[in-house]
Amino acid sequence: MTIDVQVDPRFAANVDVTLVQRVIEVALRAERVPGPVEVGVLIADDVELQRLNHSYRGIDAPTDVLSFADEESGAAFVRPPGVPRYLGDIAVSYDRVITQATEYGHSRERELAFLIVHGVLHLLGYDHERGAGDEAEMRTHEEAILGVLGLDREELP
Repeated sequence: MTIDVQVDPRFAANVDVTLVQRVIEVALRAERVPGPVEVGVLIADDVELQRLNHSYRGIDAPTDVLSFADEESGAAFVRPPGVPRYLGDIAVSYDRVITQATEYGHSRERELAFLIVHGVLHLLGYDHERGAGDEAEMRTHEEAILGVLGLDREELP
């Protein structure tokens, strides 16, 4: 499994890259995604997420997490043995992590983990915007994965 995490230098001291990698590994195992796979992660600020949101979704506003699934991941292309399947990229606003952790009354680590799980599920095709049933299904998977990580109780294991 290849997980490339890039963190804006302003947040480097606050972001546990090992936690980000572990969250992705646990989420992919929980969802029974066959490996090897590759995922990219960018931890940036509201300005960068707003730029990405505007460029790719036409929404000129900051957001907490964006997922960019590999459009060819469902293609019939056969990869050579051992070559990772590229799932896509996740971008997270650490500004939103700080704000939302305070707003929801839990740790920044838990909020970051939640947003990473949310992003991974989007890479795998989950979409909470299709309807209430899809949103409930996605939330169930998010909470189950956070439970495996021990973050459903707000504390790191």
